Amino acid sequence: MKLEICDVSKKFKNSIVLENINLTLEEGQVYGLEGRNGSGKSVLLKIICGMYAPTSGTVLYNNQKWNTNKKCPLRIRASIDKPSFFPSLSGYENLKLLANIEKSIDDKEILESLKIVGLTEDKNKKFSKYSLGMKQKLGIAQAIMEKSDLLILDEPFNGIDEESKKSIKEYIKQLKKNKNKIIIITSHIHEDLTELCDSIIHIKGGMIEDEISTNP
Repeated sequence: MKLEICDVSKKFKNSIVLENINLTLEEGQVYGLEGRNGSGKSVLLKIICGMYAPTSGTVLYNNQKWNTNKKCPLRIRASIDKPSFFPSLSGYENLKLLANIEKSIDDKEILESLKIVGLTEDKNKKFSKYSLGMKQKLGIAQAIMEKSDLLILDEPFNGIDEESKKSIKEYIKQLKKNKNKIIIITSHIHEDLTELCDSIIHIKGGMIEDEISTNP
């Protein structure tokens, strides 16, 4: 499995947010994106997910374009920006609703994802009553519960307690051992990226500054 980002640029009105991004990401690897706020990290993630179309350039999954037959060749799950769920439903009910779209998992996988992020005791609490950290955890739970080919976690540890952070990190490390997934993580904490990632990609001003292997 391979993800290729080929000469991708993105412009909003007269502002260039990404310029000539070229990356090749392969299965069995965890990649870190590092850069200041406004560097273009989240926009790049949204292009990878198909939430934005690039102004120019191409995104290929296993040599296929995103829009082939109106379907992405890979199963992608992501947690980007602030998670949004139905406020009147509980954490569990929100995940159940999402799981019913593809019906690829049952209650066991939903409950396991809640356990990993530390929401078991709060699974029946309405989302509107969740704290910022709990909302962040639920966003991660929805991203991991269906065991996708490509997992994207944008600043996953913001506002999360240390015990849950440790559990999520251990889960990512276990996923990496499967050797059949691509994982992309952003974090403003460099130590989190060096602990989890095989390569760290530095983005500055919408351009790739460098890519450094953490496993030389």
